[in-house]
Amino acid sequence: MPTRVCCCCSALRPRYKRLVDNIFPEDPKDGLVKADMEKLTFYAVSAPEKLDRIGAYLAERLSRDVVRHRSGYVLIAMEALDQLLMACHSQSIKPFVESFLHMVAKLLESGEPKLQVLGTNSFVKFANIEEDTPSYHRRYDFFVSRFSAMCHSCHSDPEIRTERIEDLIRIAGIRGIQGVVRKTVNDELRATIWEPQHMDKIVPSLLFNMQKIEEVDSRLGPPSSPSAGDKEENPAVLAESCFRELLGRATFGNMNNAVRPVFAHLDHHKLWDPNEFAVHCFKIIMYSIQAQYSHHVIQEILGHLDARKKDSPRVRAGIIQVLLEAVAIAAKGSIGPTVLEVFNTLLKHLRLSVELEASDSQKGSVGSVTLSSKDNDEKIVQNAVIQTIGFFGSNLPDYQRSEIMMFIMGKVPVFGTSTHTLDISQLGDLGTRRIQIMLLRSLLMVTSGYKAKTIVTALPGSFLDPLLSPSLMEDYELRQLVLEVMHNLMDRHDNRAKATGHQRIIPDVADLKIKREKICRQDTSFMKKNGQQLYRHIYLGCKEEDNVQKNYELLYTSLALITIELANEEVVIDLIRLAIALQDSAIINEDNLSMFHRCGIMALVAAYLNFVSQMIAVPAFCQHVSKVIETRTMEAPYFLPEHIFRDKCMLPKSLEKHDKNLYFLTNKIAESLGGSGYSVERLSVPYVPQVTDEDRLSRRKSIVDTVSIQVDILSNSVPSDDVVSNTEEITFEALKKAIDTNGMEEQEKEKRRLVIEKFQKAPFEEIAAQCESKANLLHDRLAQILELTIRCCSEEAASLPSEASTKACTVKPGRVGFLKAWVCPPPSPSGTLTVTSGHAQYQSVPVYEMKFPDLCVY
Repeated sequence: MPTRVCCCCSALRPRYKRLVDNIFPEDPKDGLVKADMEKLTFYAVSAPEKLDRIGAYLAERLSRDVVRHRSGYVLIAMEALDQLLMACHSQSIKPFVESFLHMVAKLLESGEPKLQVLGTNSFVKFANIEEDTPSYHRRYDFFVSRFSAMCHSCHSDPEIRTERIEDLIRIAGIRGIQGVVRKTVNDELRATIWEPQHMDKIVPSLLFNMQKIEEVDSRLGPPSSPSAGDKEENPAVLAESCFRELLGRATFGNMNNAVRPVFAHLDHHKLWDPNEFAVHCFKIIMYSIQAQYSHHVIQEILGHLDARKKDSPRVRAGIIQVLLEAVAIAAKGSIGPTVLEVFNTLLKHLRLSVELEASDSQKGSVGSVTLSSKDNDEKIVQNAVIQTIGFFGSNLPDYQRSEIMMFIMGKVPVFGTSTHTLDISQLGDLGTRRIQIMLLRSLLMVTSGYKAKTIVTALPGSFLDPLLSPSLMEDYELRQLVLEVMHNLMDRHDNRAKATGHQRIIPDVADLKIKREKICRQDTSFMKKNGQQLYRHIYLGCKEEDNVQKNYELLYTSLALITIELANEEVVIDLIRLAIALQDSAIINEDNLSMFHRCGIMALVAAYLNFVSQMIAVPAFCQHVSKVIETRTMEAPYFLPEHIFRDKCMLPKSLEKHDKNLYFLTNKIAESLGGSGYSVERLSVPYVPQVTDEDRLSRRKSIVDTVSIQVDILSNSVPSDDVVSNTEEITFEALKKAIDTNGMEEQEKEKRRLVIEKFQKAPFEEIAAQCESKANLLHDRLAQILELTIRCCSEEAASLPSEASTKACTVKPGRVGFLKAWVCPPPSPSGTLTVTSGHAQYQSVPVYEMKFPDLCVY
C-alpha cells in the first residue's frame, strides 16, 4: 500500500521536477544520465516558460547537496545547468540566469577549493554566452569581490595550503575576473564594472599575481603573448593576459579609473625602488590601451610624481624612469596636448632636486656619509629627468622640438638678467650653476639628431641670443655644453664626428669625406646678420683662463662646422681674420694667460688654418700653412695640438723671442688668396670683437679699455684737501718713451692709418656695431654724471647759509663706476636755487646770458 501511495504521489509531481530528478543517478559516481538529460533539454527548449522553474528546482537541490557535502551530486547539477544554459537562447532565460548565478555564488562561498573552481568554470561558460537582450537589473558586485579574494588565496588549513591548490584557486579567481570583464563589456551596462570600487579590487588582484614573474621582460618592444598552455598553468601569465584585456577594453571616460589603482598598489608594496615591476606594468599599460589615450597615462604619472615629491630620491627616480618608458612608447604615436606639461613638470622636479641637494650640502659636515649618499641619490633623480627630457624631445616632430628648445632655453638662469622663468631664489650660486648645467644637458639631448633645412630654422635670433649668453660665463663646463648644443644644430650633414676629436694636424682633409652642399641664400643672410656675434663668442671663448683641452677641441669644431656648413668666400676671409687675431692675442697676451693657454690657442689656430686651407684648396695658402707647421714641428712642437695636449709637454718661458717663421703671416696669406681671386682687402684690418652688454651680464671684464674722464667746470677753486693727486710711477721705460718723441709720432701715424684703413675696408656691420656700443657706453656714463651732479648741487644748495647762497656751487670730486667727474651744472632757464632767510627761491636767468661749458670726451 505505501508503495502504491508513493507511486501515486510521484505521478502527481510536476513534469519538470520529474525530468530533473531523473538526471541524477542512484550512485553519483555514474555521472549525469545522458538520456534523461536530453529529455530535460528538449522539454526546456519546447517550453521555455518552464526554464525559471527548472532553474529554481536545480538550485534547491544543489544548495541541499552543498550543505550535505555531497559533491558528486553538486557536479551533476552544475553540468546539467551548463548544458541547459548553452542550449536555451530565449527571452525566458533571464529568470533561469538568476537561479544559475545564485548556484554559482553558493559554490564560490563554499570552503572547498574543488567547488570554487567548479563554480568559476560555470561562470566563465556563462560569460561567453551572448544574450539577445540586455539585463538592466543584474549586477556582479559579489562576483567581483569573491573572484578578487580568490586571487589572493592563502588558506590557513595546512591540507589545502599547498602550492598547487593555491595556484588553482588563484587561476580560478583570475579567470572569474576575466569572465566578469567580458560579460560586462559586452553588456550595455558595462559602465558599472569601471566604477572605482570595482577597479580598486580587480587591478590590485591582477598585479598581485603578476608579481610572481621572476624575470620581468625589460625589452622596449611589446612583450610576446604567452601560449595557451602557459595561461592555464601559470597564474602570473594568466593575470597579465587578463590585465591586457581589461586595458584594451578601456575607453576615454574610464581610462583613469583603470590606471590609478596601479599607483596605489605600487605605493603600498613599495615597488618604485627597485622599479623593474613598475616599468613592466606601465609597458603593458602603454602597449595595451588605444594609442589616442596615451596622454591620459602620462598625465597620471606626472600627477603621481607631484604627489610624491617629498618622498626619497630613489622613489622619485623610479617614477621618473617609469615616465621615461611611457614617454618612449607614447612619443611614437599620439601624445595629445601634454608636451609642454611634461617638460614643465620635469623641469620643476629638476629644480626641486637641485634645491634639496644644495640644502643638504649646506648643512655642514655632520653626518657626512649620509649627506653624500643623499647627494648621489639626488644625482640619480637629476640624470633620470635629463634622460627623460632628452628622449621625449628627440622623438618629437621638428616643429614641436623647436618649441621645446625655446622652452628649456627660457628656463636657463643667466647672472644679471631676469629673462629666465625658473625660480632660483633658493638655490644660491652653487645651486644655480648646477641647474644651468642640468638644463643645458637637457637641451643637448633634445637637439641631438635635429636636422633643419636652413640654419635660420635651427638658430633663430630669439634662440641664438640666450643660447650664447652662457658661453661667456666663467665656467668651462657651461661653455662646453653651449658649444655642443650649437654643434648639434649646425651639423646638418653628419660632419661633426669627422671634424671633432682631432688632436693632431690632419694631413689630408679629403680622407674625412666631408659632405658639403652649396650655401643657400638663407644661410648667407644668417651669417651677414649673426656672423660677428658667432666670431665674438669664439674669440672670447679661446681667451678664457680656465679652458681645458675639451674646450679647445670644441672651439676648433665650431670653426670647422661654420666653414663646412655656412662659409662662402666672405665668411672664409672673416674666419681667417679671426684666427690671425687669436694668434696675435696669444703672442701679445694682454689678458695675462698662462703659457699653456697661449700655446693651446696657437695649436688651435694651426689646426684650423690647416683645415680651412685644404677645404678651399688654394695651393699657395696650403703651402704657407704646411711650411709653418713643419717649422713648428722642428723648432716649437708645443705650438701644435699633438704635443701641447700631452700630459708632459715642455712649455717655453716666453713667446717674444720666437722667429716669425713660426707664425702665420697676414701678408703671405693675403698674397696667396689674392692670387686665387679672393677679396683680401679686409685681411689687413685686424679683427676686433664688437662690444655688447653680455660682458656685463656674464660678470666678465669689458673688452674696451676703461677710460677715466675728467670734466672741470668749476668757477671756484677746489680746496687742496679735496684734490686727488694722480701720481704715475717713474721708471726707465717711461723716461725712454718721453725722450723718444719720434717713436711716439710714428705710433700715432700708424694708429691713424689703421683707423682710416679700417673704416675703408672693414664690413659695415662691424663698424656699426662698434660705434653703437661706444655711443651707448658714453651715453650711459654721461647720464650718470649729470644725475649725480644735479643731486649733489641740490643737496649742497639746500645746506648753504643765507649769506653764501648767491655763490656758485662747488661739487666735490665723485666717482661713478669707473668715471671721475667734477661737474657744476650751468644755470638753467627755469631759475637758480638760492636760500634767503631760510626760504628757497628761484631766480630766472635769460637763455642768452647762460654760459655753456665745453664738454669734451675722448
